[in-house]
Amino acid sequence: MNHLYLFKFFIGIFGLLVGSFLNALIYRLPREIPFGLSRSFCPHCKNKIAWYFNLPLVSYLFLFGRCHDCKEKISLRYPLIELLTCILAILIAPKYISLHTVLNFLFLFTIGCAFLVHFFIDLEHQILPNSVNIILALLFLIYALLNFNFLFWFSGFAFGLGFPLLVTWLFYLLRGQIGLGGGDIKLFGILGIYLGPFGVLLNIFLSCFLGSIIGLSLIVFKKMDKNNPLPFGPAIIIVASMQIFFPYQFSQALAFFGLPH
Repeated sequence: MNHLYLFKFFIGIFGLLVGSFLNALIYRLPREIPFGLSRSFCPHCKNKIAWYFNLPLVSYLFLFGRCHDCKEKISLRYPLIELLTCILAILIAPKYISLHTVLNFLFLFTIGCAFLVHFFIDLEHQILPNSVNIILALLFLIYALLNFNFLFWFSGFAFGLGFPLLVTWLFYLLRGQIGLGGGDIKLFGILGIYLGPFGVLLNIFLSCFLGSIIGLSLIVFKKMDKNNPLPFGPAIIIVASMQIFFPYQFSQALAFFGLPH
């Protein structure tokens, strides 16, 4: 048991380090800033951050949430993403090590990291970057080719892509407005590869329901104007995360509400 806790501890540290990298991706991808070997910098004063002021969570607490140079506040988003990545790594960490469990962990962890990047970029910029969608598509396709039959994953892709595209086209004909963004439609298609036709249609229904609840709540509490577009990607990702990472709990919740599962 002690070995398991120690293993979880190191997995959590790994998650924190990856979360720090995800922060760089989330900031740089929508701004088209190269993130190769260039060091992190403060978004306010643009000064490069020394490595000892860039330790996940620790530096944020040590600096009281402010930049060491310009003293501007550091967004709470940075430690939050590091913490979420840490929690994700711990939750899906294998109980024992084998080639299968390690590969499964890396697959799920990479999916979760891509979801986090999509989630926070869409919240701020209302885009789902193609580069992240491509990574998700490749991962799901490789997994599907190894584990699913052709009809399952291809019909899931077709339903996931085709149904939202049809609804968006009809909405445009009736209202003259685009209902869903291209990134959302692509993400539905990509999720369909893994979830299959029924799973992706369930995601479409539930994410639309969740998005409507969130949107109406924000309007009622005057946190958003009804004419402002609401990022839809986070709702898709929340539902997909439940389907992929917590399938048993997701199935139980559907049964509780009398929904097919």
